[in-house]
Amino acid sequence: MTLDYRNGVSIAEIIVYVPSLAIAVFLAVRHGFNRSAGWLFLVIFSLARIIGPCMQLATISQPRNISLYVGSAILQNVGLSPLQLATVGLLSRLLDGINNSHRTPVNSRIFKLIDMVILTALILSIIGGVHASDHLSQTGVYQPGPLNKAGTALYIVSFTAILIATIFVSVSISHAENGEKRILLAVAISLPFLFVRLIYSILSTFTRNKDFNVLTGNVTALLCLALLEEFAIVVIYEAIGLTLPKLQKNKIYQGTLQVDSADAVPYTAPYDSQYQRQQQPSKSAAVGQTALKIAKKTIIGRIVMAIIRSNRNRDVELQQQQYGR
Repeated sequence: MTLDYRNGVSIAEIIVYVPSLAIAVFLAVRHGFNRSAGWLFLVIFSLARIIGPCMQLATISQPRNISLYVGSAILQNVGLSPLQLATVGLLSRLLDGINNSHRTPVNSRIFKLIDMVILTALILSIIGGVHASDHLSQTGVYQPGPLNKAGTALYIVSFTAILIATIFVSVSISHAENGEKRILLAVAISLPFLFVRLIYSILSTFTRNKDFNVLTGNVTALLCLALLEEFAIVVIYEAIGLTLPKLQKNKIYQGTLQVDSADAVPYTAPYDSQYQRQQQPSKSAAVGQTALKIAKKTIIGRIVMAIIRSNRNRDVELQQQQYGR
């Protein structure tokens, strides 16, 4: 079997997403693997866009292997979830910086709720894809079921929530930290591409138009309405990630006075180093008490404590003898 148009697109995906995966891993290592950072989802998305085309190319030698077709279709359908999660992660980082100096109507709980909606849509899409394999094996046509439609509906809800959150965050963008405002620009540029990608998912899920079938549809439609948009979003996010500074762990935002008004007043109060020095002995004393308790519960520790006590008694006797003289 010779290579066709669809196989060529799959090869192109592998070529562009291998370096994209390397950059995503670098960004995840640099900025952190936690979910709120968003970079982990670029790693997951790049892996999906490498494994999916590989499965599609494997059908050349195994054209009757249903599992390869289903796996490729599922990985194609779930592409929205990691991109939306990456968008939420970037907005969450931007919001955290703004909330350190200014109160906004958006908080981190809203982003966690959006994450839950996206993850639920992801699960429904995967289960729906597995159920669609039965229809594919019987009729030879991949037809999304009710679970796929429910998952796509949740993608619509999550995208709407992301759009509203972006608008609210943009109102307070003037209070963002230096170098962080570019995140909003990256998200704003990516949202139209994400919207077009969502439209393709809606057409492929809710309609029976053969041009938008995930497996046998028009390859040009897939390329222009889904694949190019996905790659554009990845390029934008990775480019912005390479320019963002690394956030330090346990970063202390001091010298900022938070007020209820719209304007945050910077307050350059000196750091109370004396208070910190006063707190350090208490921490070391607590550590010492813990070590003492552990030592008393071990045989070697008891022997050491007995020796220390005997030495202390000798010191007391020597001091008494000296004072007695």
